[in-house]
Amino acid sequence: MIRSLLFTTALAIAAPAMAQQATSPDSPAIPQSSQPAAPAAPAQPQTAQPQTATPAQPSAPANPANTVASIVDSEFPAYDANGDGQLDKAEFSRWMLALKDQEMKATGKTLPADQVTAWADGAFSSADSDKSTSISKPELISYLSGGAAG
Repeated sequence: MIRSLLFTTALAIAAPAMAQQATSPDSPAIPQSSQPAAPAAPAQPQTAQPQTATPAQPSAPANPANTVASIVDSEFPAYDANGDGQLDKAEFSRWMLALKDQEMKATGKTLPADQVTAWADGAFSSADSDKSTSISKPELISYLSGGAAG
């Protein structure tokens, strides 16, 4: 669930940037044709036709692992209290519990107080793939992106 919350947050951040491609001042609004314009047809009366909007098409889908990596890069220093480039269990737990709290508020659920420590311990064990008792940025990115780091 934390992964889905982080992924949803990342998409919410990336979506406006992807949508701007269609209205970018660098791209022409009307494609230019190399063919000469055809002579205008005589005017015909037309009935009112409803116009439909065409959704903007992104050039490429967002890569969730890259988006997660970007978020981890920007947020990591705030949680790495001792500045050693690794998250110890307390630092990692503080970050994951903050994410879990956001998830719980968004879903209207609660994590019982007696389960908080066990949940944080389990998350730490899962994320610490090399069992070094600290979490590196690559380990965190892999954990939060469901093992799809890249």
